[in-house]
Amino acid sequence: MMRTTERLILREFTEDDCPAVLAYQNDFHYLRFYPWDERTEQDVRTFIQVFIDQQYQKPRFRYQFAMVLKGTDQLIGNCGIRRGGPDSSEADIGYEVAATHWGHGYASEAAHEMLTFGFEELHLNRIWATCIVENTASARVLEKIGMQLELQLKEHEWMKGRMWDAMVYGMFKDEWFTKQ
Repeated sequence: MMRTTERLILREFTEDDCPAVLAYQNDFHYLRFYPWDERTEQDVRTFIQVFIDQQYQKPRFRYQFAMVLKGTDQLIGNCGIRRGGPDSSEADIGYEVAATHWGHGYASEAAHEMLTFGFEELHLNRIWATCIVENTASARVLEKIGMQLELQLKEHEWMKGRMWDAMVYGMFKDEWFTKQ
């Protein structure tokens, strides 16, 4: 499966994607909002294998795509939409972009495409996302694509030696179709 946007190709992961993912996941800017302090090649191979295995689900209910710049074949991140099960009417979205490509709107472009896919093809009723409160750039992405802040969770996640607050954003299908 492959999806395209104005500037991106969102394609299935392959084992060959390991070096590119390892490079951006080891960047100290990227690592700030993730539980790990470093990534090994084996960590990333395991990470990618989960997405490859999801490609063979029957029925499929989790989709994670490599984010590639059109015309360059350069992998700059990933994005996905994941239902809790094959019959679930809601899903969460997520994305990550190499720090060297932050600030160009790629996360917003990919996340918007996940909403399109979720509401228009998977026929979901609700799509949600979470982000760490301190990750203001991620919150801006969710707001830019039209998601609304639903909830702030105090001390939601233990990571890097402390508790972090998180925000939950969401959108319902009727909101999506009204805005289109």
